Amino acid sequence: MVKSLGADRVIDYATSEFRNLGKSFDFVLDAVGKMTILQWRRLLKPGGFFAVTDLGPWAQDVPFLLWSAITRSGKVSVPLPRRGSAPQFVKFVKERMEAGQFRAVVDRIYSLDAIADAYRYVQTGQKTGIVVIDVQAG
Repeated sequence: MVKSLGADRVIDYATSEFRNLGKSFDFVLDAVGKMTILQWRRLLKPGGFFAVTDLGPWAQDVPFLLWSAITRSGKVSVPLPRRGSAPQFVKFVKERMEAGQFRAVVDRIYSLDAIADAYRYVQTGQKTGIVVIDVQAG
């Protein structure tokens, strides 16, 4: 699926290839917050940066985020959008979608009355795209 979205190289995080990449990256982004500290630290070059969209398993990244904020190093961060930037972001994504440059991957669609099922599915960690809650479905 990732290759169909345009990736040049795909590495399964559960394989030895991933574990043997070594400290070769200036920047690592954990887009789903599932990497352990050992995984992301093993990938970063000395002086590298790590960004995450979640606090990590068992909120493990909190101490690193706090230390990065205290020292103002910016080495570990949760990238947050500027307040009020949502309309511009939505416009940007809409334009990319209309131009065929971005395609959202929808894994499953649930009706609002099945939101608990949707949540349980997301919690399995097996989703491979967006889980949509259709608030208009009846």
